[in-house]
Amino acid sequence: MILKRRDCRQISVGGVLVGGGAAISVQTMTNAHPLDEPALLRQIVEAAEIGCDLARLTVPDLASAAVFKSIRKKSPLPLIADIHFDFRLALAAIEAGADGLRINPGNIGGDQRVKAVVDAARPRSIPIRVGVNGGSLEKDILMRHGAPTAAALVESALRHVALIQALDYHEIKISVKASDVLRTVEAYRLLAERCDYPLHLGVTEAGTFLPGTVRSSVALGALLLDGIGDTIRVSLTDQPVKEVRVGVELLRALDLRAPGASVTSCPTCGRTRVDVAALATAVEERLERYYFEHPRAPRPHVAVMGCVVNGPGEAREADIAVAGGDGKFVLYVKGERLRTIDEADALETIVELVKAWVG
Repeated sequence: MILKRRDCRQISVGGVLVGGGAAISVQTMTNAHPLDEPALLRQIVEAAEIGCDLARLTVPDLASAAVFKSIRKKSPLPLIADIHFDFRLALAAIEAGADGLRINPGNIGGDQRVKAVVDAARPRSIPIRVGVNGGSLEKDILMRHGAPTAAALVESALRHVALIQALDYHEIKISVKASDVLRTVEAYRLLAERCDYPLHLGVTEAGTFLPGTVRSSVALGALLLDGIGDTIRVSLTDQPVKEVRVGVELLRALDLRAPGASVTSCPTCGRTRVDVAALATAVEERLERYYFEHPRAPRPHVAVMGCVVNGPGEAREADIAVAGGDGKFVLYVKGERLRTIDEADALETIVELVKAWVG
């Protein structure tokens, strides 16, 4: 059972409510070149189509701030500007229409520069995420703690938050990411007890798709079950759309987001003579996009099975099912065998049956 969500302040990131009981949002970060507007926009649109709520773009120079401004006018998602070292880039991003900022107040050059950023953000109540990770800790905190411990991460984050609070600004979100599960969970639990700001969850540098997915799911799942977390990002060395897919499925697994496509598939074995994995993946991807465009459409249970051993039995339990043969699939609807179809036709056949489903 999921525990009661942690009480915290609420902020708005371009109209997406965060904290204060709002639905947990999924965030990703583009990884195309910051001057490649078509590629950046394509990544944002792809992420939006499968359930992403917020997108973050790096703004390393003034040229990329100009690109950010152009993308903001076309983006289907609120955009957060990722800023480091130069407070003028934060000001440029705000002028370009940023819906949120991610900064580390300790690395943009002192109190007056933090004040300049806050003063620019204030008229539009632009939220500022104070993001701290193990590689960004101040020397005095590292010396006192001896290592980038969970307590050190929290101390650094709250120090930076205090700079913003002192300016009577409270549109704040906080993250304290470590690169391993145990420190990440400990840090967020400590932070949750010491502040009432919304928290952005993530494991930094989580890794490639498989290990990154596992590490992120364990850490974020544990925290979400504690009621901690208001936005999440599954950080992967991969494409943003995969980060979103994992994040959405993670929330669905905890009943924190409405279900998507209902697709089951067998693990395959030596009897398999069709590409079950490719078909099941393609069905999921097509149906995710279909349900994004038609959120009220029925969601029949689809089963993709590799052979006739378990296929017919699974077909009786599923609304739409296919059981593989040699380059072919037997098609079942509502447990009844309809016909045999070629493997090449299976995807479109399933998708069309789902679209026509009336429950």
